[in-house]
Amino acid sequence: MYMALSPGAMGLKVSTLQEAIDAARSNGYGGVEFGVHEVARLLQEHGPDHVKAMFADTGLKPAGFGLPMRWNAPEDEWKAGLVELESLAAAAEAIGCGRTMTWLMPGSDELPTDKNRRFHIERFGPIAEALHRHGCRLGLEFIGPKTIRDRLKYPFVYKMLDMVALGREIGPNVGLLLDCWHWYTSGGTLDELATLTNHDIVYVHVNDAPRGVPLEAHIDNKRCLPGATGVIDITGFLQTLAQIGYDGPVTPEPFGNPASWAADALRGCFERAAVTPS
Repeated sequence: MYMALSPGAMGLKVSTLQEAIDAARSNGYGGVEFGVHEVARLLQEHGPDHVKAMFADTGLKPAGFGLPMRWNAPEDEWKAGLVELESLAAAAEAIGCGRTMTWLMPGSDELPTDKNRRFHIERFGPIAEALHRHGCRLGLEFIGPKTIRDRLKYPFVYKMLDMVALGREIGPNVGLLLDCWHWYTSGGTLDELATLTNHDIVYVHVNDAPRGVPLEAHIDNKRCLPGATGVIDITGFLQTLAQIGYDGPVTPEPFGNPASWAADALRGCFERAAVTPS
C-alpha cells in the first residue's frame, strides 16, 4: 500500500492534473487522485504516452478517481451516465488505473430497506459491468456515524461486513472504499477487518476522531489528522491491512488540513505501525 493525495479532501485549490501531481510530489505522496474527465481530454489531445509520463516522470501512481456519474439520478440521466462511463473507464485503463469509488447513504426517507437494496443492486450492477470491461474495480463506502443514521426513516448498510456482502451481490469487481472513520464510528473491529482480503478493499481513507466524544455522538465532518488524537486505532488498522496484503492507496481525509500536515501525520502513522509504504 502507498500514500496517495486526494486534493479535494485537503481542500486544495488545484485546477489541473499537473497541479495535483505537483502537490502530491512536493509533499512526498506516492500517488494522486485525478479527475477522469480531464484525463480523457488529455488523452485525446496528447495521447496515452504523454499522460502516463506525467505520472511516471514524478514517480507517482494514478491512484483512483471518483465514480464519474450520478448513480442515483433519474433513469434517463443514469442511462446516459452509463454510456459515458464506458469511455471514461477506458481512459483510466489507458493510464493504468483500475480503481474508482463512491459512497452510499446509510438509510433513506423514501425507500424501505429491502427496496433500497434492490435499487442499489439494479443501479450498480450495470455500472460494475461497464467498469469490469476496462479492468476497473468499484469501491463503495459505508457511512458510520449514528448522528447521520438517526436522521433517516429507513435504515440501510452502515457496517463494513454488510457492505462487503452488498458488493458481492452487485459484482465480482465491487469492494470497499474503507474509511477508518466510518469503520470506527460504526463499531468496527480489527478482528472483522482481519477477515477481509486484498480483493475486498479497493481504496482506503484515514483520519482520526476528536477526543471526549461518545461513539454515538460523532459528527461526520468533525475529524482530525491521522494519528493526532489516538481515538481511532490507526496503528492496528494499518497493521491489519498489511497482514491481509492490501496493496492500494491510503489517502488522508481530515477535511481541510494542509496536504503537508496530512502527509507528515500519515507518515507518522505508518512508522508507528512499522509498516513501510510501497
